Amino acid sequence: MDSQTQEMVTNELKRIVAQLNLTDAQKEQAKPAIEAIQHKIAEYKASGKTPTHEEVAAWRASFREKLVKFLTPEQLKKWDSEVARAKTFMGQPA
Repeated sequence: MDSQTQEMVTNELKRIVAQLNLTDAQKEQAKPAIEAIQHKIAEYKASGKTPTHEEVAAWRASFREKLVKFLTPEQLKKWDSEVARAKTFMGQPA
């Protein structure tokens, strides 16, 4: 994932999170999951390697597992819809 793609992914994640209208408590619960993803991306960026689609899919699945614990059913549905839209935009299989 090049730096331009990383920036697009980060911006898209911010847009999706804004669409969810998280409560302050939910924002606090989301922070560790977001930081973990940012750490993974930073590791790859520092190493010069590009994560595989499988690795990105695993990160996404892990992140979603964390979200399920505190998002409402409506927010989770919106999350899934927005992620599918973002993947299509990024040229990835939904």
